[in-house]
Amino acid sequence: MPLNLPMLLTLMRVLAIPFVVLAFFWPTPWAGPIAASLFLLAAITDWLDGWLARRWNQTSAFGAFLDPVADKLIVATSLVILLSQDASIMLSILVAVIIGREITVSALREWMAEIGARASVAVSWVGKVKTTFQMTAIVLMLWGIPLGPIPVYDVGYGLLFIAAGLTLWSMAMYLRAAWPVLSEHSDQKA
Repeated sequence: MPLNLPMLLTLMRVLAIPFVVLAFFWPTPWAGPIAASLFLLAAITDWLDGWLARRWNQTSAFGAFLDPVADKLIVATSLVILLSQDASIMLSILVAVIIGREITVSALREWMAEIGARASVAVSWVGKVKTTFQMTAIVLMLWGIPLGPIPVYDVGYGLLFIAAGLTLWSMAMYLRAAWPVLSEHSDQKA
């Protein structure tokens, strides 16, 4: 497997995870902004690595596997560290919805690929919008420090509500798209 720039960016996103965690818990007033900046850089590489891989024709099976894994790992880790600071019922529900959807859709895509119907559950525009809201929410919540009169954490928290709603919507779309294949295979086994 050749190590090209898109693959290097994906690997850097995975390697950034412990640094986001360490920065967040670093005993300094700037811990949140440092963690948020690291997360933001990782989020930018999420877009950039795929764009470069397609543009330069440097896609690979390993890259296609690792890219969504890297995204899910850094998002789940960041949500968990945020939950460690605000263990409220509502944030717990939002985090469970987002992580639960990622597990569900990943399992669905894997199963659909196994039976040769992966295209039925390709990434939708709702999933892309969800990702934008989710990444922005996490950056703002990690930052945490108000910017003048702007309650950054609260804005991020509000965006996380929207991301969770879009999460459920996109999961419903994926399940609906896969339902004919799911029900067909259920009928064959019954």
